[in-house]
Amino acid sequence: MNLKMLAAHLGLSQTTVSRALNGYPEVSEETRKRVTEAARELNYSPNARAKGLATGRAMAIGHVIPISTQHEIVNPVFGDFVAGASEAYLKAGYDMTLSLTGDEDEAQNYRRLKAKGNVDGIILHGPKMKDGRIPFLTGLKMPFVVHGRASELDQPYCWVDVDNAGAFRRATNFLLDLGHRRIGLINGLEFMDFAHRRREGHEEALAARGLSPDPALRRSGEMTEPYGYLAAHEMLARADPPTAFLTSSLITAIGVRRAIHETGHEMGRDVSVVTYDDDLSYLSNGRDVPIFTAIRSSVRDAGRIAAEMLLRHVATPALPPETALLEAQLIIGGSTGPAPAKH
Repeated sequence: MNLKMLAAHLGLSQTTVSRALNGYPEVSEETRKRVTEAARELNYSPNARAKGLATGRAMAIGHVIPISTQHEIVNPVFGDFVAGASEAYLKAGYDMTLSLTGDEDEAQNYRRLKAKGNVDGIILHGPKMKDGRIPFLTGLKMPFVVHGRASELDQPYCWVDVDNAGAFRRATNFLLDLGHRRIGLINGLEFMDFAHRRREGHEEALAARGLSPDPALRRSGEMTEPYGYLAAHEMLARADPPTAFLTSSLITAIGVRRAIHETGHEMGRDVSVVTYDDDLSYLSNGRDVPIFTAIRSSVRDAGRIAAEMLLRHVATPALPPETALLEAQLIIGGSTGPAPAKH
């Protein structure tokens, strides 16, 4: 089934059918409904290239990923985000393009994508506290949505983020309610906005209970399993070790668990662990019963929401900036328990 055959079936011109399918306002609602219903019944799917010619759009969204040894885009998280975004792209007839770039020539990649007309919009990943890419893309007048926020930028832009500060306040309060007072924070790189907000939330919860953070129980680094293992091992070797850990990644938490076991402790009895858990489709936090107590949010949902937001702004560039702040849930698992009496 092609456009010509669909038009003949409906007794309409190809131009009218194309305009109805692409949302042109001059087509009546009655005609649009008739065309879309027939297209669905006959399994007609417009060719993306032809649709792009009809609308003057590339029918593609760009994701430009910086390649850096200190970058927070961890593959499992990015994969789930893209899976969610792809659901929205597929539904709207859009493709996704992925560009890998060095941090130093990222701006040039955006200029090239804009000049070539290869994409209609950009999803921006891994924002830093003061991220120069945001004002750059604003000046480039290309629709974009940020996965996250930039705390030190005071300008309107579209973003989708999790309430990271609120999530870590809640996690810290949960551990404090269990009697823990020495809590090790194993965070992401704190020039990244999400990690900065998580530390703020953690310290706000401590301050509300009259407690001060101990610098010896703070780590910031790339969220890997070896990082979690080494950070926890060092803290547990102290004369006054933590009775609990709060980590920024399920991957890091796996390393923390290894350190707990290697030092002769039992997780959940001797040392508790609460982790941020992105509810990843192929890195499960247990099946029936969660292994870790976790502050959980779906990065796949975030990808879908960000893509839908961007597609709205591609379709209507005059829309004011939108934002979406997602909440995380506290999931109780087997990694937490009351603080040991000796502490």
